Amino acid sequence: MKKIISHLWFDKEAREAAEFYVSTFGKESQIRHSAQLENTPSGSVDIVTFNLLGSEFQAISAGPYFKFNPAISFQVFCNVKDEVDRLWDKLSAEGMALMELGAYPFSERYGWLQDKYGLSWQIFYTGEADIEQKIAPMFLFVGDVCGRAEEAMNFWTSIFPGGQVQVFMRHEQGGEPDKEGTIKYAGFSLPGQQFRAMDSAYGHAFAFNEAISFIVPCETQEEIDYYWEKLSAVPEAEQCGWLKDKFGVSWQIVPTAMDEMMSKGSKEQIGRVTEAFLKMKKFVLAELHKAYEES
Repeated sequence: MKKIISHLWFDKEAREAAEFYVSTFGKESQIRHSAQLENTPSGSVDIVTFNLLGSEFQAISAGPYFKFNPAISFQVFCNVKDEVDRLWDKLSAEGMALMELGAYPFSERYGWLQDKYGLSWQIFYTGEADIEQKIAPMFLFVGDVCGRAEEAMNFWTSIFPGGQVQVFMRHEQGGEPDKEGTIKYAGFSLPGQQFRAMDSAYGHAFAFNEAISFIVPCETQEEIDYYWEKLSAVPEAEQCGWLKDKFGVSWQIVPTAMDEMMSKGSKEQIGRVTEAFLKMKKFVLAELHKAYEES
């Protein structure tokens, strides 16, 4: 199975933001592909696929419907303190600090920020630790889902092949308002992607939403059907390959063939495929191929 891809929803800034992130993270980062979809409910939308330090991202400009918040952030692991400072300076420009850059019990150099687009980043100094994946999405379980981080990790890793959970720290007695035994910091892996998770019982005024979702690339209709059945828990959220699970996290179950259609197809082919998938909830691969190959 191919890597799970982090998907970012912007109002109008997808291309600008992708270029900014690629420029900020530098080497091992690049824009892979961009396309424009016409006649969508949001009008003409830009889609940009890019890579940051080995992690795959896709961004879309599709209107001011969803806003980034710290419920999902991206942790960046650096072996050199100067790199922490450089990334902090770049990403925090025109943004805001959520936790000021400085020394903390868990890292000699760390900070949490929202960048100028509202996207949250946590920058860690890790010393000489061997970090296989330099950027990891992090889920902060708050509000109605606080205390369910471990349940979510076990659920997701039971669905995807090779999934694993590693609990690093639990909240201890006396750490109110956090409940003893809930997740203070943990990691889990899904195909091609490592994630982090934690519970926080403080009064955060945000929750998971569609601004950040995760694309599950599927080779066959059987795979699409499997992940759709396992993950979808909110019928009214089902649209154009999107679904929402029981924890409020959004996923996109997308055939890998779509990437080739959108990157290699003619304007007319892309238009027909777009028209076809806009009518779908769960993607039907045969119908997408039919639209693409229509003469």
